[in-house]
Amino acid sequence: MMKKFLPVLLILCGSGVFAQTRHKGFRENIPLDSIVLSDPAILPDEATHTYYMTGTGGLMWKSKDLKLWSGPYDVAQPDPESWMGPHPAIWAAELHKHNGKYYYFATFTNRDIIIDTVRGNKIERRASHVLVSDTPDGPYKPMRDSIYLPADKPTLDGTFWVDKDGEPYMVYCYEWLQNWDGTIEKIRLKPDLSGSVGEGKLLFRASDSPWSREKEDGKIRPNKVTDGPWLFRTGTGRLGMLWTSWIYDVYTQGVAYSMSDTLDGPWVQEKDPITPPNHGHGMLFKTFDGDWMMSVHSHEVINGKYHRVPTLFQVDISGDKLILGEKVL
Repeated sequence: MMKKFLPVLLILCGSGVFAQTRHKGFRENIPLDSIVLSDPAILPDEATHTYYMTGTGGLMWKSKDLKLWSGPYDVAQPDPESWMGPHPAIWAAELHKHNGKYYYFATFTNRDIIIDTVRGNKIERRASHVLVSDTPDGPYKPMRDSIYLPADKPTLDGTFWVDKDGEPYMVYCYEWLQNWDGTIEKIRLKPDLSGSVGEGKLLFRASDSPWSREKEDGKIRPNKVTDGPWLFRTGTGRLGMLWTSWIYDVYTQGVAYSMSDTLDGPWVQEKDPITPPNHGHGMLFKTFDGDWMMSVHSHEVINGKYHRVPTLFQVDISGDKLILGEKVL
């Protein structure tokens, strides 16, 4: 019996040749709004003049113009012998270029390992982790450390930032399912991002939000969810952070600004959300034409399931704060 093999694309690069695997359902010239994807993150790579889009699911799409895309490609190769197991769920992947290498920040979940039970909820082993590649196409593989964050603490949506002290950090969410008031935290990374240093530090809590809402035990309170942090600097040097929660059943993104313009804060939350209702988990990138854009996913429920599609908005960060412009794609 002949084995089936997925088609591969051979990529020539400075370090040799590797096979880029096309995922099942691979297509060319896909309009952006035809791609179903949560947490879309886009890396514009000057070296290849290509936009690389990742997100939940551990796959990649590529485009030259942001309008038409090819993909998906399989690019993540975590260690099947690690705590993640052979088939981890992959959420909220991001690509970051740093010191000549490409890093894949993502959330990995091993559903076969239960680390805690809180209020009747079984909490699976979940953590933000980092893989590396010499090229933006991947494959992205493990580095030295097998664990970046505590095994008994569910964490997700890790992103990358180099702060004013010149040190690299992962900024991530500590999931509300365990602490019942989700947080956003930071942990310092090793210079080559191959592991973490020390312990995480609290930046702010979900309950600090002035705009999120939920109803619990008949009382209205801030929502417990923290989701999708993304750091940016304005034209005046102000440090801001996008992050997402809920207003009852409406997926919503807000902005916080650091009073010290460093990760240590204190962080002050903007009174109102930044995006239209049912848009969130955003990130910023600069196009090859020099324009800033925000990538988010739209959110709706169809037949009881989340349906999420990448959406692009113009943004202006030239002044003291982020101003959202028109939807462009």
